[in-house]
Amino acid sequence: QSLISSSKWLQLHGLKRNKLTLSQILSQIGFQHRKDYVTTLGKLVASRYADGLFPQYKRAQDGSVYNLTAKKELILHFVDCLMGAIELYKQRMEWLTSESRQIFGVIQERCIVIVLDFGTAAPADFDLCRDALSMVLVEQVTQIAKFNLIRAAQDLMKWQQKSTPVSEHTVKSAVTWLWKLDHMTAASHTRSAEALLEAMSDDAVSS
Repeated sequence: QSLISSSKWLQLHGLKRNKLTLSQILSQIGFQHRKDYVTTLGKLVASRYADGLFPQYKRAQDGSVYNLTAKKELILHFVDCLMGAIELYKQRMEWLTSESRQIFGVIQERCIVIVLDFGTAAPADFDLCRDALSMVLVEQVTQIAKFNLIRAAQDLMKWQQKSTPVSEHTVKSAVTWLWKLDHMTAASHTRSAEALLEAMSDDAVSS
């Protein structure tokens, strides 16, 4: 799946786009039972010709009543469409909550700098962090334009001096660099701030 926000995904695949919201379906399988004000009579007149002719559905949200005129086949068609939409939503949720997206969310920017601050991580946790970072590089960074890695440490460590175009070679190089890092004691908060400032000083990075 493409690296887009859920709001953008809903614009492309949501119920409204596919005319599957309750209001949109009701307008296609029936008509609203109305009570209108007739000026010449000076009073509200309810359309009663439909009473008893059609099944009716009352919306809980606003109390409006719809006379249902669609044949069974059309209603079953909408059932199939809604079941398909439910399955699509499930797939999206599973994708959002799997692999690197569990930790990093969905990367939407075209150019990023990842600042590494391992804090007081024990050696085993240090390796877990590098596993997660390797995962996001392979799964998501491969789909964007440019990237870089900076490690907050006593002496600032950068994979490249500036953000670098994404390619199979550069991603492999970054993963190799990541796994060659030594486990160190925690950097000070000052060093973390310096690393963030250094990341933001890259002209290609928007935020």
